[in-house]
Amino acid sequence: MISIAAKSGNVVSGEFSTEKAVKTGKAFLVIVADDSSDNTKKHFSDMTTFYEVPIYFYGDKTSLGRAIGKEFRASLAVTDENLAKAVESKLCINKTE
Repeated sequence: MISIAAKSGNVVSGEFSTEKAVKTGKAFLVIVADDSSDNTKKHFSDMTTFYEVPIYFYGDKTSLGRAIGKEFRASLAVTDENLAKAVESKLCINKTE
């Protein structure tokens, strides 16, 4: 689902772009790689809590980057509400398995 969102142009990636999307209200979902630094995780956790955006810690930087057709990414934001809900439902399914 993340790759579909990326191909449709509804994903921004990288720390600065993700932060900008959250602060401008364009982000509906944020995903941060599990192997990101503790500082990065805390930064995005605090920011998404303040702006009331769902956040998930998933995979590693390489797999997150591959999912959107890039080399590696520590964070990304989905900027389409419906695609964000679809990705979030897939993430919830993976958590319960």
